[in-house]
Amino acid sequence: MMTYMLLVMLPGMVLSGLASMMVKRTFAKYENVGTQSNMTGAQAAKLMLERQGVTDCKIEAVSGRLSDHYDPRVKTLRLSEPVFNATSISAIGVACHEAGHALQHAQGYPWLKMRSTLVPVTNISSKMSMPIIMVGGLLMSLVPVFGTPVLLLGCALFAVAVVFSVVTLPVEWDASARAKTAMVDAGIVTPQEMGGASNVLNAAFLTYLAAAIASILTLIYYLQRSGVLRMLLRGRH
Repeated sequence: MMTYMLLVMLPGMVLSGLASMMVKRTFAKYENVGTQSNMTGAQAAKLMLERQGVTDCKIEAVSGRLSDHYDPRVKTLRLSEPVFNATSISAIGVACHEAGHALQHAQGYPWLKMRSTLVPVTNISSKMSMPIIMVGGLLMSLVPVFGTPVLLLGCALFAVAVVFSVVTLPVEWDASARAKTAMVDAGIVTPQEMGGASNVLNAAFLTYLAAAIASILTLIYYLQRSGVLRMLLRGRH
């Protein structure tokens, strides 16, 4: 069991750690590299949105580092302090990526709609899944007949979070693609500066990809613990 856990879960944990380290290093690398436009992150995001006809999105600063996000409930783009007032390639890349989410919302991007629908369900299932899985795992060793259905319930709840992480991938990729196009078209960055901005956006996407892979591997592990994976594999033979 320990060997299976290491083979399935450890790669996901390592991948997540490497992706997180990469995005921090990439952001730091371009944090001190300016652009010819000398725009701040907030100015770049505003220009990107206005050029697409989006004028009802608020842009405000929030505390923290890499805490940038778009809140579709109140049409507000929240940029962290290192992004809001900074004029670096890193700041502009992050700000324009978040502006990409605002464009998705304004234009009814279906994957964003799906992710927004999953948010409240995922918030609940994420809090409940691990305690139920732990109880199920304990019961499996004591009373397997009761432990199996409890563990399966925990897996089902955790599967919602897995679906959310997978749905997040096209949402994040599309937001970056919109940002890459808009940054050059609007004159926010030059074609020569675009390489650095792309590196920032690509590194950020890797964190979402790593999170999705890690969550899938974790679900596989618990399905194996419950015996469902074993039954499915036997059914194919």
